[in-house]
Amino acid sequence: MKTKAGYLTYCTNIHRGENWKDHFHELRKYVPKIKNSVAPDEKMGIGLRVSRPMQLDLQDHSTLKTFQSWLQENDLYVFTLNGFPYGNFHSDVIKEKVHAPDWTTPERQEYTLRLFDLLQKLLPDHLSDGGISTSPLGYRHQYPEGPPRQKAIEKATQQIITVAEYLDNIYQTSGQLLHLDLEPEPDGIIEDGKEFVDWYLGILLPAAEKHFAKISKNAEEATRIILRHICLCYDVCHMAVEFENQPNLIGQLKKNNIAIGKIQLSSAIKIPAGKSPEDLRAFVEDQYLHQAVLRTDTGQLLKYRDLDEALAHPWPDQAEWRVHYHVPIFTKKYRHLDSTQDFIDEILEIHKESPLSNHLEIETYTWEVLPEDLQLPLEESIIREYQFILNKIND
Repeated sequence: MKTKAGYLTYCTNIHRGENWKDHFHELRKYVPKIKNSVAPDEKMGIGLRVSRPMQLDLQDHSTLKTFQSWLQENDLYVFTLNGFPYGNFHSDVIKEKVHAPDWTTPERQEYTLRLFDLLQKLLPDHLSDGGISTSPLGYRHQYPEGPPRQKAIEKATQQIITVAEYLDNIYQTSGQLLHLDLEPEPDGIIEDGKEFVDWYLGILLPAAEKHFAKISKNAEEATRIILRHICLCYDVCHMAVEFENQPNLIGQLKKNNIAIGKIQLSSAIKIPAGKSPEDLRAFVEDQYLHQAVLRTDTGQLLKYRDLDEALAHPWPDQAEWRVHYHVPIFTKKYRHLDSTQDFIDEILEIHKESPLSNHLEIETYTWEVLPEDLQLPLEESIIREYQFILNKIND
């Protein structure tokens, strides 16, 4: 829906379904009820998750037409896609496979290009731009530090530049402004804001200049194309886990004219220094990665690939814990645990002062793996998240 802070939606990665038929069944079951509660008198946007199998299904003209008709009949529209998980997201053990195939592969590039073809058809006329969030190049631990990782970064970057060229051609011919939004996360090849800015300025832009020079575009033209079509997906949970200094990061992005394509409103688990992390054991589960980052009293960051690994190690008493676990954004405390809800408050305040993006997306996908006493009915939970954000926006 259109709010004074931008277009607000939620990501349908909440809903099950690994092919389009099953996922569309879930959308029809939940989305109209949610809309009737949070936006009964206006059109509402959807942040659509589209896996590779769903994408292939939607290439069928009649399947796509049925979906478009349903959107129109229910006063719904699509302006952003989640193109991060290529394959299953609910029915399998996901863990690090969420990055596969990564940006070093032709499969990831082809999948993303076809997602943009789909977004072109779905983007409504009243919106000026549409975006797709994606993996931050790949999974860091798949590539040893040094030459192997550097080679992977260079290969992935080149493929992203090719996507930017494709999007520029669309922009020049149709006027549609589409952007690819890289989503840093713990243990991604790009895992925080600093690494994103360093990659963007030090690797992406120089490589783009060389690429576009081959088709007779100068450095200024190359820079304009990249700045227009390659953006940051700002996942607040991920930034909180990495102990990001949000005002500093926003300052760096603005200084270098790097756009935020989408703000994903999400929250992580936090344990203040000096408190026991024992309650975290209730959150250990087998489906998703839940990286943990501990900040010691000297400022050192201790990083663990998953929550069970972090809990198996001796931990410093005076360390603050942050855990990559998308807990409900309306939850400030759970047992003796806190959430990073304050990061959402902070970024929305910064956004009110100077708009950061036109796209805001609620992104909590862990409902089915939360401890049982946090598992509320799905429809009720999504509505509560909308209400929480709308209250923040309208304060």
